[in-house]
Amino acid sequence: MPDGLKELVVVLAIATVAFGFAKSTALQFSSEVDFTRRRNVWFILTAAAFLSPNFWLFALVAVPLLVFAVRRDTNPIALYLLLLNVIPEIEVDLPMVGMRYLFELDIYRLLSLCVLIPAVWRWRSSQRETRSQRLDLIDYLLLGFGVLQTLVFIPPDLPHHVLLQDSPTNILRRACLYFIDTYLVYFAVRRCCPDRRALLEALAAFCLSCALMAGAATFETLRHWLLYADISARWIGSAIFYDMRGGQLRAVASSGAPLALGYLLAIAFGFWLHLRSRVPTALPRIAVVLLLWLGLLSVYSRGPWFGAVVIYFTFSALSSSAPFRFFKALCIVSIITAAIVISPIGERITRVLPFMGGQTDYNITYRERLALRSWALIKQHPLLGDPLAVFRMEDLRQGQGIIDLVNTYAEVALFYGLIGLTLFLSPMLVVLLRAYRFAQGVLGRDSEMASLGGCLIACALGTLLMITSSSLVLGYQKMFYVLIGLLAAYAQIGKATEPR
Repeated sequence: MPDGLKELVVVLAIATVAFGFAKSTALQFSSEVDFTRRRNVWFILTAAAFLSPNFWLFALVAVPLLVFAVRRDTNPIALYLLLLNVIPEIEVDLPMVGMRYLFELDIYRLLSLCVLIPAVWRWRSSQRETRSQRLDLIDYLLLGFGVLQTLVFIPPDLPHHVLLQDSPTNILRRACLYFIDTYLVYFAVRRCCPDRRALLEALAAFCLSCALMAGAATFETLRHWLLYADISARWIGSAIFYDMRGGQLRAVASSGAPLALGYLLAIAFGFWLHLRSRVPTALPRIAVVLLLWLGLLSVYSRGPWFGAVVIYFTFSALSSSAPFRFFKALCIVSIITAAIVISPIGERITRVLPFMGGQTDYNITYRERLALRSWALIKQHPLLGDPLAVFRMEDLRQGQGIIDLVNTYAEVALFYGLIGLTLFLSPMLVVLLRAYRFAQGVLGRDSEMASLGGCLIACALGTLLMITSSSLVLGYQKMFYVLIGLLAAYAQIGKATEPR
């Protein structure tokens, strides 16, 4: 059988079952025409990726298909979130006359160029001469962080400590990529989700995307077979790494890394805590939770587990009946934890949890050393950081040949200082405060709107916790700014409904 065909058959079989089961639930949040079109686009892009010998043939199919889909979709952000992880991030150099390459191209940038930019252009055409086009504090903070990243050149960690020099071309490249990868994501989500219906549809689309990945992840763990590894091997000659922990394969699905998959599933679980209240039957409400948690267990990562639990408790604490919901959440988590501990997989789970009797593994020891060294370097350059910080941490280089900066806050502070860390965190903190005020203000008169705000706040706080144990890359880097956009859109709804 040709390379990739067996994996394609398995992925399409899992997706067919998932889409079929999810259709009735998805139609609670979107029209049947939009759901059918998005599903068909997902299937075509998946098949094209598995059957294409290189990225460019895939792009030849993807670009016109995405342009066609976004022109007809009533909610481009829902389309974007459903396709966000349709295939793994595989970077391919975009050639350019007069230089080695213009920039790297992957699925995320294809979606930004072919979905988000047309969506923003359509929004702008419909909002002429209105105040909603004006930038506010969040925009300026994000743009300020982009300016800092553009001006500060961080040399890549190349073998033999070769230091590349910066250039005007490279400065323009960094500015362009920050706009495409970061600011555009926030800007499009905030402006193109103007009401409750659009927000709910976007959340539901992301939950469906993660349900597809959770099904694939469960299969990967059970069969010890990474379904998307062959695509990377054919396109760039480097397959996705088979990561084992405790003798168990850590699932990846189409996320690109186990940790990324876990964080995405934790956020989807948080979204579903609110969406399930709008689903009339009990079966899909329970089935989605079970599927997402099977995917979470398949990634075998502590950070996403803790993040999902924090999201659950935070959502319960922000509900209209907070004491009862919080006590109920505590009982449910205790029962599930006890069931997992006594189950056949209990030993594998507790083995990586030191507070439950597991042994402290290499990752925990490495992160402790990294934290101490990072803090010492941050104190030496506290304001604007040290672009060469990684070259002063040679003793922390791992067997894979990299220095794994597994804490987003430490990574930002190392390279951009406390000024950069402030610019990085401020947008999220500001929208959290705005959303919390609106959610508490409508708690007594619109419980569903308050619950939506509690869901978004819980996911944001869970994300802020989870990035303490990872770098901000891959799909959850996009979701970090998607969450800022969703919270800003939610708060904007509250501002628009305030009496003048």
